[in-house]
Amino acid sequence: MKSKIALAFKNCRKEKRPALITYTVAGDNTKNNSFKILNKISKHADILELGFAHNTPIADGGQIQGSSHRALKNGIKLKDVFQIVKKFKKINPHKPIILMGYFNLIYQNGENNFLRSCKSSGVDGLIIVDLPYPENKSFADKCKRKSINFIQLLSPTTSRDRMKKIIKDSHDMIYYISMLSTTGGKLKVSPKKILENYSMIKRINPKKNLVIGFGITDKTISSLKSANGLVVGSMLCKTITNSLKMGQNPVTKLDKVVYNLKKKIL
Repeated sequence: MKSKIALAFKNCRKEKRPALITYTVAGDNTKNNSFKILNKISKHADILELGFAHNTPIADGGQIQGSSHRALKNGIKLKDVFQIVKKFKKINPHKPIILMGYFNLIYQNGENNFLRSCKSSGVDGLIIVDLPYPENKSFADKCKRKSINFIQLLSPTTSRDRMKKIIKDSHDMIYYISMLSTTGGKLKVSPKKILENYSMIKRINPKKNLVIGFGITDKTISSLKSANGLVVGSMLCKTITNSLKMGQNPVTKLDKVVYNLKKKIL
């Protein structure tokens, strides 16, 4: 049986467009608003990434750090993240949710406990930024046994040999980091160069769903729409920050932003 993530890509291929993948932080700016945001933007997004806040992130730029800071200030805990997912999945059972974060929280929680919570709340996939291949093999296998996608990361510095191994071991989605930067950095590489690298990776195994993340905004998204999927995160976190500063409703604001992003890739 195909996973919800694999089915989302299949539907996008039928529509001849990339999957739109959004990233927001669980609990930003409140637990309730975080759920409302997911619910609202899920009408336009194909796959939803939900970050679990961490106080010492290594890959997150300023915008996502700001979102995490708000969530932590509001007392977000891992159990709250699972409650948000569970509540969302009751209304949107077929929409894939990927949790994204750092291994420390999983380690503290216990791998098996964490995966049980993922399964019972309806999590479809995991991106663990600081658990690289091959150190992630054992945990990735545990995920597979629970029918949870473990999403491997590739970057411009990943050697071809290493790429082949990672792609061979990957599940239903691989995440290509477009540039050497933290999230939200200005796109330092031309879309043409990113797509050249992307095509080279795709040739290793054309059947694998490969998405591009980092530096993707409303200005760059349409130039990368030949990819299987595109991840937008920092731009959405920035939208929440700006709407709170201006006393606007972040839920309504984000709905408009994601709707406009979707239009650019149709």
